[in-house]
Amino acid sequence: MKTTPEQSEQSERRDGTATGPGAGLGTRERIVRATARLMQRQGYEGTGIKQISREAEATLGSVYHFFPGGKQELATEAIRHGDREFAEMIRRALESRPDPAEAVLAVAKDVAAELRASDWLDGCPVTATSLGTAAHAPDIRLAASEAFERWRGLVRDKLLACGFGAQDALELAHTVINTLEGAEFTAQVARDEEPLLIAGRHLARLIDSYR
Repeated sequence: MKTTPEQSEQSERRDGTATGPGAGLGTRERIVRATARLMQRQGYEGTGIKQISREAEATLGSVYHFFPGGKQELATEAIRHGDREFAEMIRRALESRPDPAEAVLAVAKDVAAELRASDWLDGCPVTATSLGTAAHAPDIRLAASEAFERWRGLVRDKLLACGFGAQDALELAHTVINTLEGAEFTAQVARDEEPLLIAGRHLARLIDSYR
């Protein structure tokens, strides 16, 4: 007999499988978060379904029940999860400073702090998952594209609210996200936050030059 998601989740609780930090979450959410964390650190190719199952404290049957599309469907949901988390960090940093140049520098500092706190393991959640897979996985490509668009939109809206013209705001938003993405990867490889801090300072100067 085919089980429903609710029955699958109840079975997980009865078995006592979820006893770790994610025990208060539903089975599906634990699986998504575990996938996002593992693919952020290991990439798509380096992460297997069995490892996701163990990390999520869920059975393989539950993983395939919630994600019948397998690893590609999991990766797509992981990107969406990472997108939401990173967007919230960007939003908080941008809202922490009224001046757009200072706000973008705050974003760079927050990204650096998060990366350092993870012992240089947690790079960009979208890039790490989609790299090498987007070309043959349209759902992954679309999810990654939507994530970058969301992040650019947050920067663009901040600039628009501060009186920048529409075209300048759009182009600067592209530059900010592209630069921070590259700087984050460099910082992760070097295990040093300086590339991100340098990028933040130069982006702030660039934004100031448009005023």
